[in-house]
Amino acid sequence: SKAFRYIYVEKENTLTYDSLSMLYEYLPLDYKGSFRCNDEQINKIWDVAAYTLHLTTREFFIDGIKRDRWMWSGDAYQSFLMNYYLFNDSPSVERTLFSLRGKDPVTSHINTIMDYTFYWFLGIYDYYLFTGNETFIRQNYGRMQSLMNYVLGRRNKDGLLQGLPGDWVFIDWATGLSKKGEVSFEQLLFARSLETMALCASIANDAEGASAYKSLSEDMRKKLFEIYWNEQKQALVHSRVEGKQTENVTRYANMFSIFFDYFNESQKDAVKSSVLLKDNIQKITTPYMRFYELEALCALGEQSYVLNEMKDYWGGMLKLGATSFWEEYNPTKSGAEHYAMYGREFGKSLCHAWGASPLYLLGKYYLGVKPTAPGYAAYLVEPNLGGLQWMQGKVPTPDGNIELYVSKSEVKVRGVAGEGTLRLKSRTLPSGSNVRAIDKGNELYEITLKPGTEYIINYKAE
Repeated sequence: SKAFRYIYVEKENTLTYDSLSMLYEYLPLDYKGSFRCNDEQINKIWDVAAYTLHLTTREFFIDGIKRDRWMWSGDAYQSFLMNYYLFNDSPSVERTLFSLRGKDPVTSHINTIMDYTFYWFLGIYDYYLFTGNETFIRQNYGRMQSLMNYVLGRRNKDGLLQGLPGDWVFIDWATGLSKKGEVSFEQLLFARSLETMALCASIANDAEGASAYKSLSEDMRKKLFEIYWNEQKQALVHSRVEGKQTENVTRYANMFSIFFDYFNESQKDAVKSSVLLKDNIQKITTPYMRFYELEALCALGEQSYVLNEMKDYWGGMLKLGATSFWEEYNPTKSGAEHYAMYGREFGKSLCHAWGASPLYLLGKYYLGVKPTAPGYAAYLVEPNLGGLQWMQGKVPTPDGNIELYVSKSEVKVRGVAGEGTLRLKSRTLPSGSNVRAIDKGNELYEITLKPGTEYIINYKAE
């Protein structure tokens, strides 16, 4: 199937017609998640993001509906995360993971891209967290092992990974981004993938494998900081070439290390000021990596800053007439430049799955809902208005929706199966019927949420 943004019909001679129609292919999924707030531009961004993700959701999660119409692992990984906050449709994730992995024997990285192999492992990790489905993990564990054995066999003498013949080290569409040597971002994704292997080995009752993968992941995390952390720059450098750190600092490994929780608190603060909020560090112009950049800032509590960035970046596409979000957007371009890519005048995808990331950011970091145990057996609700006056929404789980309304003085929340924890910053002790707030210090309070119970809580925002 192919997509078009408009159609022009030219009549010949006496041809007439009463109407035109088209067949529209899509996966008929329900919008289980929702988001609304006092800011109509943010509401529009959420709506267009939802439409974008739905258009790119077929039997698999595909990248875009205009050009490739293909499963790319990096694109799909983001679609999985957005799906958990919009559709929460597990079969779509499962089909895509199965298909991306392909058959044994392994002869190349997924999509031939090193980082895309690692995103596949990360997709498995998150799938288990959001669904709790151990059967799927056991079904795929053998194929996980063979893929990881392929990766382990491509390490160099120092146990690190670098691009070999046939490999594509992608990272991002960024002008002049070096892929030479041992790139820190690839080692970081490798470490996280090994953590996934250790987790899944335990589920598959492979105690020996769990121990081996745990040891390998710990070794990779240690190397990551020994080799790439630069005390003077207060950041991870981009790469090592011929055994020496390069001078270049990029955002990629640094921002992922924040939400992977690889940094200690002082390192997080350092990277926030020396990398994420620093104008002289190469800026990101794709929604693909803006996703992770803004996630890192949200994880650091910068929701007010991120809200303005969403309004500027995704709002910038809307001002140019976007009805779905693009593969790339650079505010410095003008006119037809916005639609050019890959050396083609109109080569850009104008409906690209990785453009829909506000779905995930608003669900996880503003409504603040995330599982803390597989399948939402336990979960956290930590709302952050980030400059909004009020917001409300639903986050879908395997057992129903978590419903939430938040203003500066009131929170209404209804949980589902599993035990939740509401975490609130308040100048006063939160109160309400059946509410028992535990003071955690520094004006932070926690309230236990029982299944199926609605809580109406009075509090005072900062």
